[in-house]
Amino acid sequence: MKLYGGIDLHSNNNVIALTDDADQVVYRKRLSNDAGLVLEALEPYQEAITGLVVESTYNWYWLVDALMEAGYRVHLANTAAIIQYSGMKYSDDDSDARWLAKLLRLGLLPEGYIYPKEERAVRDLLRRRSRLVQQHTANLLSVENLLARNRGQSLNANAVKRLTPEAVTRLLPDPNQALAVQSNLLVMRAQEAAIDLLEQQACARVRLQPAYRHLLSVSGIGQVLGLTILLETGPVARFASVGRYASYCRCVGSTRLSNGKRKGEGNTKNGNKYLAWAYVEAANFAVRYSPVVKRYYQRKLVKRNGVVAIKAVAHKLARACYYILRDGTDFEVNRAFA
Repeated sequence: MKLYGGIDLHSNNNVIALTDDADQVVYRKRLSNDAGLVLEALEPYQEAITGLVVESTYNWYWLVDALMEAGYRVHLANTAAIIQYSGMKYSDDDSDARWLAKLLRLGLLPEGYIYPKEERAVRDLLRRRSRLVQQHTANLLSVENLLARNRGQSLNANAVKRLTPEAVTRLLPDPNQALAVQSNLLVMRAQEAAIDLLEQQACARVRLQPAYRHLLSVSGIGQVLGLTILLETGPVARFASVGRYASYCRCVGSTRLSNGKRKGEGNTKNGNKYLAWAYVEAANFAVRYSPVVKRYYQRKLVKRNGVVAIKAVAHKLARACYYILRDGTDFEVNRAFA
């Protein structure tokens, strides 16, 4: 007898359902999120289990790793792509787990990519760095806004970073306003130190692939962005086409059209937000330092606004990186932005 497993994973517990070829439940139980308990519950059925489906929630690492190490064939469900069952008035965690098992049995399960455990930590290190960069920018903008609000004029980013407590007191005689700026500056400097540390550790620990050198040839892509793109992309062969990759990078529109008329939008958050951020960052640098890319950007800017124009550059860079990673070649700016 073949068994198919679905695991509906939550923050502190999970529901396991094992079903047979007729979708009859052979085993069902809610367990605490403890790898030992899960493996103990599944052990009597291990020989019959053809596959286990785990939801791609924020906390799947521990469960998938434990199941794979125990020898199970694990599938990571792409929850955003799963079509929910219809015709049911009531659903709960049990029915969710059974539905995952049924999709696996029917061969209709949309699967997510299980990133290799040995490289996952470095990738997540760079994800933490990008979050700190965003928080650092938010603090910097907060200082600029406070100065503009109280002085009628602001300072640029470099001037804000060089501010000392004495300079802040001269600019803002009110002690409360000065304290507000100084608190932002303290947080910013701590974030800068953390960002530098994460960069050093990521660069020292990652196993550089030949493709990394090719990525550095792309306009706007430096060491950190190159590592981010390399690690977030993973094996480029998992993308069937350049369009699939561009969509994964959130560089493709989600507008729905019917008979030439707009009928709304799809899920704009589908895809990898870190790759989307990396390519937009690279696009901004490329526009600044590459005359060829800048001309392309300016042509787009005439027709659309700046945000759309930068996204168009990001789309071009994402497509170019797909072929670079697939073919192991260097970047040709005139070919990419012809």
